[in-house]
Amino acid sequence: MTPKRLDDILQMSESEFEDLLARAAQEGARRALVDAGLDGREAALDIRDLRALLEGIRLMRRTAAQTIIRMLTAGLILTLLAGIALKLKLFGEGG
Repeated sequence: MTPKRLDDILQMSESEFEDLLARAAQEGARRALVDAGLDGREAALDIRDLRALLEGIRLMRRTAAQTIIRMLTAGLILTLLAGIALKLKLFGEGG
């Protein structure tokens, strides 16, 4: 793969160009993984662990939202029951 030079214009075949692009993309991906600390034998395990961690965070968010909604609903029901109890004077002299 020796490109031909014509007056500072680089010429190569389409297949050579595609090979060059593929190698550049592969090297870029490899460098990105190294920069992110996801290279070596443990990389696949690290990625699986990260995905599991993200799934755990998503589950925690859903559970927290459900818990808040349940607490608000229970508070509203308790407030309504207290109001009804006061209205029916179940606790002695009330408003």
